[in-house]
Amino acid sequence: METRITVIVDNISSEGIQGEWGLSILVEYGDKKILLDAGSSNLFLENMKALGIDVADIDYATLSHAHYDHANGLPAFLDNNSKAKLYIRDNTAPNCYRKLKIFKKYIGIPRRMLTKYADRIQMVSGDFKLMEGVWLIPHKTQGLGNLGKRELMYRKTKGGWIFDDFSHEQSLVIDTDKGLVILNSCSHGGAGNIVNEVKETFPDKEVYGLIGGLHLFNKTEEEVKEAAGRIRETGIKYVCTGHCTKNRAFGILKEELGDMVDQMKVGYRIVI
Repeated sequence: METRITVIVDNISSEGIQGEWGLSILVEYGDKKILLDAGSSNLFLENMKALGIDVADIDYATLSHAHYDHANGLPAFLDNNSKAKLYIRDNTAPNCYRKLKIFKKYIGIPRRMLTKYADRIQMVSGDFKLMEGVWLIPHKTQGLGNLGKRELMYRKTKGGWIFDDFSHEQSLVIDTDKGLVILNSCSHGGAGNIVNEVKETFPDKEVYGLIGGLHLFNKTEEEVKEAAGRIRETGIKYVCTGHCTKNRAFGILKEELGDMVDQMKVGYRIVI
């Protein structure tokens, strides 16, 4: 089945369409339209209009993880689309923070979103089949709290502060003519880990590619090269990345992985 993917929001503007720090992607899979994230503001609505996309036509909405730069546009989405449910991980809550010097800054979802739109939100657990050929897959790698520690990211729980283990992060997995395509907007759990998680979940299927941010903007050159090596070892054929990868790390990935890597920008379209 032909799969068409359009970048609605990314850091890089293009053809007069504005970008922002955030990500929003539309997947057209057969006759269904799936929205992954809605950026950090209502900009995605303007960009959809500029790209000829009607927000009312979207059939499913998904949230990759519980951070503002992916969730802040979702209230506007739910206000302007009357039919799509929003699918999020079952432990998603307004409890994500990042440490800045001695303070912890809130970086989570709109605080009242879960209650205001409770009738539109479906919390999912485990491997969730969204529709035929489309799944939402959680992290299965142990010890991801160590990655949260490295990022100075925390979740506020009843028992106190914990390092974020990104258990609120999920991959949107699409079964295409070329194999499985993974969309994970920030890949906080590690790109190599994510591909291997999906390979283990679907041992009888080939994983073709990974699309999304790789959260490499704050990594050293050595760390970016290590990430490239782990991606290469997975055996996937295609990577399209942007947002939290940013230009410096993208350049290193391009040197390491060559033509298998493409760079996102607003309006970029992929046909698989």
